[in-house]
Amino acid sequence: MTKKECLLSTDFKGLKLFRRGKVRDVYDLGDKLLIVSTDRISCFDVVLPCGIPDKGRVLTALSCFWFDFTTDIIPNHFITADVEDYPPELKAHKKVLAGRSMLVKKTKPLPVECVVRGYLSGSGWKEYRQKQSICGIKLPEGLVESSKLPEAIFTPSTKADIGHDANVEQGYVEQLAGKDIADRLARVSVALYKSAGDYALSKGIIIADTKFEFGMYAGDLILIDEALTPDSSRFWPADKYKPGCSQPSFDKQFVRDYLEELDWDKTPPAPQLPEDIVLKTCQKYLQAHKLLTGRSLDE
Repeated sequence: MTKKECLLSTDFKGLKLFRRGKVRDVYDLGDKLLIVSTDRISCFDVVLPCGIPDKGRVLTALSCFWFDFTTDIIPNHFITADVEDYPPELKAHKKVLAGRSMLVKKTKPLPVECVVRGYLSGSGWKEYRQKQSICGIKLPEGLVESSKLPEAIFTPSTKADIGHDANVEQGYVEQLAGKDIADRLARVSVALYKSAGDYALSKGIIIADTKFEFGMYAGDLILIDEALTPDSSRFWPADKYKPGCSQPSFDKQFVRDYLEELDWDKTPPAPQLPEDIVLKTCQKYLQAHKLLTGRSLDE
C-alpha cells in the first residue's frame, strides 16, 4: 500500500470481526481487541464513499500519544501499537496493521458519549440559541458562535452506532450507570479536556470540544476507544480564533462545510468528494498531528 492509497475496509482471514464502526474495524482476540483505524470518513453519521489518505494512521498515532499523556488522570485500554509485539495470528497482516492499529484490553463499554465543551459550536451552539442552555446547563446571555465558555462543561449524549447521537442531561447518565459512575465520568472527562486543552493551546491548537468513551475493566472505569483526535474533537488554529462565526479547523469540519453547500439531504448514499477537498483534509489531519506531537507521521 502506498502512502496516498486509502484503506477503506479490512477482512483478515482467520480473525473474528467484533464490530465494524463508521471508521474502525474491531477484531476479537479473546481477552483483547484489535482496533484497526481505516481511512473512512463519516459526516452527519453517513460514511462517505471515498477515504482520506493517512487518516487512519493519524487517528492511531494521536490516540497513542494522548493515552500516554493522560495516564496520570485515568488508566486506559491501550496495550501496544507495535506490530512486532502482536500475537502470532496477526503476523501475516502486519504490513496492513503497522501504524494504523492498536491492541487493547477488552472492556464493558458504557453506552454514553462523554462530551466536554469549552467553546460554543456545533449542536451546542444550536441548543444554546434555542434554550440558552446545553444538556440542562444554563449558560450566560449574549454568547455568540464559537464563544469561549466561562468554564468547560460536561454535556453527554447517547451513543448510536446507526443514526444520530442525542444530547442528554446528567440525570440520563445517572439512570444508565448509577450516580457514582456518572459523577466520575463528568469529573474525569472535564479533567482530561482541561489537561489536553492546556497542552494543545501551547502548541497552537484550541480544542473547542471533544468526546470520550469509557468502559469497565476489572471493576474499574478506564478510558477506551480513541482519544482527542480530529475525528472526536474540534481542533481550531489558535492564531485564527475569532468568536462570532464558525472557525477554520484541523478536523473534518472542513468536509462538513463542503457538504453543507451541496444539494444533499444527509442520508445515504453520500456524495463523492472532489480530489482537492480530499487532499486538503488529509493535510489538515497531518498538520494537527505534527503540531501536537512535534513530529511528522513517518518519523
